[in-house]
Amino acid sequence: MADTISWFATAATIAAASMTASNLGARITGYGFIVFTVGSLAWLTVGFTTGQPALAWTNVVLTALNLFGIWRWLGRQARVEEGAKSAADASEAGPGEPLFPVSLLGKAVVRCSGSDVGTCVEAMAGCSSGQLNYIVVSQGGVAGVGETFRRLPWAKTQVVGDEVVTDRSLAEFNQLPQLERDDWSRC
Repeated sequence: MADTISWFATAATIAAASMTASNLGARITGYGFIVFTVGSLAWLTVGFTTGQPALAWTNVVLTALNLFGIWRWLGRQARVEEGAKSAADASEAGPGEPLFPVSLLGKAVVRCSGSDVGTCVEAMAGCSSGQLNYIVVSQGGVAGVGETFRRLPWAKTQVVGDEVVTDRSLAEFNQLPQLERDDWSRC
């Protein structure tokens, strides 16, 4: 019985780690913590039924941390994202300029000449003005390995739905200098 539970716990832990590591938004991360909780409860059961107190007590603590993760990602963070989205939606119907949540930029697909060219990983704003200066676009690679970063001036972009669109041609975009992974001040 303990052997079956340990295999179930292994599968749950691997699935949960994949869900949280993928960084696909608050909801998926929150569901990952639910799966982590199921896995830690299964490991807790294995620890107690096989006389492994270190395994059991480690998973008592991990269960508590996973419950915090559920609250953080399905509770607080999901509400923050929903609040930002509702403000953006309401601004569409109201007077003045439409708004968008800057946190959106951390996930937005970047389009150039009708083609997806990458994903926005960060936006940089001026400290005094508060205005966005540029976005950092990730291109290529798999799971962060082999990706290229480019700095796209904010003045050359606009938000359309949940995408960032630039008026540059694909050739112009590909001519933007590459940024160092850990030092965006040089390009």
